[in-house]
Amino acid sequence: MNTRSLRRSTSIASLALVATFGLAACGGDSDGDAADATAQTPASSAPADSDMGSDDTAPMNAAAGTFGAGCSAIPSSGAGSFDGMATEPVATAASANPLLKTLVTAVGEAGLVDTLNSADGITVFAPTDDAFAELPPKDLKAVLADKDLLTKVLTYHVVPGQLSPADLAGTHQTLEGDDVTVEGSGEDFTVGDGAQVLCGNIPTANATVYVIDSVLMP
Repeated sequence: MNTRSLRRSTSIASLALVATFGLAACGGDSDGDAADATAQTPASSAPADSDMGSDDTAPMNAAAGTFGAGCSAIPSSGAGSFDGMATEPVATAASANPLLKTLVTAVGEAGLVDTLNSADGITVFAPTDDAFAELPPKDLKAVLADKDLLTKVLTYHVVPGQLSPADLAGTHQTLEGDDVTVEGSGEDFTVGDGAQVLCGNIPTANATVYVIDSVLMP
């Protein structure tokens, strides 16, 4: 082989060797870039349980345990509704209820607001405005003007402990001192001398209320 042929063969071999290493280098960089991209891409994951959380703002359902045809007269929203009354002590809760305006006035006249609001678990038989309206106006005015008599009448409507419908029937000592008898079962109860429970088992922050259609007399 002459010198010119030898040089030509050597050059071709060198070019082939350089090309081979070049391709290998390119292939290595591509694999490395792919690996780096994979390492830098965050893995997808489901939200943590702590992020999911629970719904702490679910609405109350204070009306769930109430009963009686008169419950339809209770507002569906606002402070006088079942949910609104459930968050307040009993005298404050009653003051927002449109059925109990006369009772609230009487409680204020007797100075019993703080007494009822601070009581630790009581049952209140709450006469409606219509129940007070059945009293002769002269008699109602006289009772409202006599604080001692008014206190006696009002505390006769209050029983210590929060009575559920299952515990309601029977004889109970009132805060006034005399006993009051409740008769009936299920969702049909009378209190004292025949006062009908119109809407029962209404929750407030510290009491259970039974709205009745007559004023009880000790």
